[in-house]
Amino acid sequence: MNKDELYEALNYVNATRENRSKMAITVEAQPDLMLYLIEISQENLDPISCKASWVLESVVKTNLNFIIPVIDQFINSLKYLTLESSIRPASKICLLLVQYHFLKKTSTSISILKEYHLVTISESAFDWLIGNHKVAPKAYSMTTLLFLGRKIEWIHPELLQTLKQNYVNGSAAYKARARMTLKVLEK
Repeated sequence: MNKDELYEALNYVNATRENRSKMAITVEAQPDLMLYLIEISQENLDPISCKASWVLESVVKTNLNFIIPVIDQFINSLKYLTLESSIRPASKICLLLVQYHFLKKTSTSISILKEYHLVTISESAFDWLIGNHKVAPKAYSMTTLLFLGRKIEWIHPELLQTLKQNYVNGSAAYKARARMTLKVLEK
């Protein structure tokens, strides 16, 4: 399948988990499609871009190893995402990558994310946290930044300040995640 064929196939993807999973299986069978998914997800004016993001998330949730060969392209794509329905899956993928990096503690898990990957993820996570986004990317970003703060010194103080400033105006779900995050930060 080439990029045009993948694009056409994404037309038939909808938001149901089952539907996204079927497309994810197709991508897993042809891992070279991962790069095309990332490229399509960056095309913010095209409604197909969010479908590419959904499938990308499904693939990564199943097996993180599929994104490793295209990790640079994924990290570089973060700055181009503007659609909410593309940002949520990207923020989830960032969380999965960071959790793998910090929790697995194997030479492989530690070597996947380079310093510039961590910095780019932290910048994106702060943008999603303080930007006008729904609660899911904000919640994923809080947890991502909590992990990243273990390695990047300035993150925890900034995260603490940001959460305290935005707490009053946050939704109930935002406040719940912020309370959990603040509890960890204030220990």
